[in-house]
Amino acid sequence: MNKDSPKNALLVVLVTALVCSSLVSAAVVLLRPIQLNHRLLEKSRNIMQLTGLLAEGNELDDDEMLGLYKSVDRRIVNIDEATFDEVIDPNTFDKRKAVNDPELGVQIPAGMDVASLGRRSRFAPVYIVWNEDGLERVILPVRGAGMWSALYGYIALESDLNTIAGMTFYEQNETPGLGDQITHVHWLEQWKGRRIYDEQGETRFRVSEGAVADGSATSGYEVDAMTGATVTGNAVTGMMHYWFGPHGYKEFLAPCVNDRPKGHRRGPDERQTDIHRSFAERKSGHPARAGYLFGTGHHQLIDVLIDHERGFDHGADYFKHGHQPGP
Repeated sequence: MNKDSPKNALLVVLVTALVCSSLVSAAVVLLRPIQLNHRLLEKSRNIMQLTGLLAEGNELDDDEMLGLYKSVDRRIVNIDEATFDEVIDPNTFDKRKAVNDPELGVQIPAGMDVASLGRRSRFAPVYIVWNEDGLERVILPVRGAGMWSALYGYIALESDLNTIAGMTFYEQNETPGLGDQITHVHWLEQWKGRRIYDEQGETRFRVSEGAVADGSATSGYEVDAMTGATVTGNAVTGMMHYWFGPHGYKEFLAPCVNDRPKGHRRGPDERQTDIHRSFAERKSGHPARAGYLFGTGHHQLIDVLIDHERGFDHGADYFKHGHQPGP
C-alpha cells in the first residue's frame, strides 16, 4: 500500500483536524469556569470599591472579595417602569445582550439620546448598601459613546441619591495619555462629593471646559477638564445627563429609598467582621460554617453563570483548584 497516496494524506489531515478540534473544545469547556470566575472577580472588585465597605489598607483575597460582594443587595431595576423587577436574576442578566433584544431593549428617542447610545436595555442591575438606619449607597451601571469606543462604568450615590460617592470606568478605549485620563485615580477622586441635580431637580453635573474654580456657583456640579480630551469629556457629560435624565434612572431613584429588603441587613463593621471570621473558619477546616460567604457559595455562583450560558438550571461543574460544586 502506498503511504503517500492522496487517500492516506487526506486521512491524516482529517484525523489531525479531528484531534485538534477535540482538544480545543475540551479546553473551552474546562477553562470556561475559570474565565467566569475571573470575570466575576473583576466585576465584584469594580463594584465593591464603590460600596464604602472596604476598610482602607485592608487587602482582601479573591474569596473574601466575592463574599463581601454577595453581602450587597443585588437587584434588577425596570428603568421604563421605575420599579424593581422580581423575575430576572441579577447574577445572570447580561445588559449588553439585552440592548439589542427586541423585548429587553428599547430605542432611545433621538431628542433624548445625549449619550449617543442608540438603544439601551430596559433593565439594569443595581447594587444597594443598607445600614441600620436605612439606605447607605446605590451603585448604578452607566455607559456612553466615547471618542473611539463605548465607555462602561459604575457610579455610586450617597443616601440622598444626588451626591456622588464614587465613580469608576472599567472599560474604555480612549486615546492613551489623553482620553484615558477618565481612569486615573486623581481625576476620579474629584467626583466624590459632587452633586448631580440642582435644587430644581435639573441635571447639572458636567466635565468642565477647564479647571473648576473653587467656590464658584457651579463648582459643586463639575470636575476638571482633561487636557487634550475635550471629546471624551463631552462624552462623559452626555453620559451623565442621559442616565440621570427622564429616560434614564431619574424616575427610579426616589422610590428605591423606601424599598428596603426584608430581614436584617448588617452594617459595614458587622460584615467586615463576618468576612474575616468566615475566612478564618474556612482556613481552619470548618467549611460548613464558612459556607455562608465562601467555598460552596462561591462555587454555586459560578455554577449559576455556567448553567445560564448553557440554557439549563443544573449540572455544571466547577473545577477551580480541583473542587466540585457543593450541594
